[in-house]
Amino acid sequence: MNRRILIPLFILLISLTAFSQAERFSIANDAGLQRNFKKEQRFWTLGNTAQALFHLTPKNGIYVSFTYFARGIFKNDVTATAKSPSAILQKINYTNNTRMKLKILSLGWRKYLKGSNDIEHGWNLYGFAGFGLLLGTVENNHSVSIDSLIYTIPVRSGKASFKRLTFDMGIGWETPISGDLFFYTEGKVWIPTSGYPSKYILANNNAPFLAMLSAGVRVVF
Repeated sequence: MNRRILIPLFILLISLTAFSQAERFSIANDAGLQRNFKKEQRFWTLGNTAQALFHLTPKNGIYVSFTYFARGIFKNDVTATAKSPSAILQKINYTNNTRMKLKILSLGWRKYLKGSNDIEHGWNLYGFAGFGLLLGTVENNHSVSIDSLIYTIPVRSGKASFKRLTFDMGIGWETPISGDLFFYTEGKVWIPTSGYPSKYILANNNAPFLAMLSAGVRVVF
């Protein structure tokens, strides 16, 4: 079976198992500012995360999250080199303009370092870590038209999809604001653990390297 199908099915199975064993259940939603720190892909954009949290104990639980980012835009100055010494121009310098769109499905463990998932007063501090599947699309537009039969092009023009497996981790702070409603803020990172090189991405190693600072609300059921 295709890995794209296996991983979401695995996450769904874990979620259903966790739900059956959970003492309480929460849903959360936040929005924030995302940064891609990879040198050849640096950009800022906005992101949104929806989470389901299964509280196995007051301090421990499993989370499943889906994060969706707005399109990021960046550009690189690159050089195409001639395949043959008889070419009139041996090098062509040009700019590759890129639009990148990302979404991440994650599964992991949340641990309350201070407080618990259902406090009525005060504040909580928690950490979380897990694994994710990053799905992305990239669209490149070259500043000049280059014949790929004559020149070696470092990154292709056009649109393509790519995927990465990630290690996810972060820390959060939250406080109750009314009944079972909590306000929280989180800082999190997604570290790529696999390459799957794409000819439409100039830098494939450890890319994209993402971080996000967000704020939102959580509701306990």
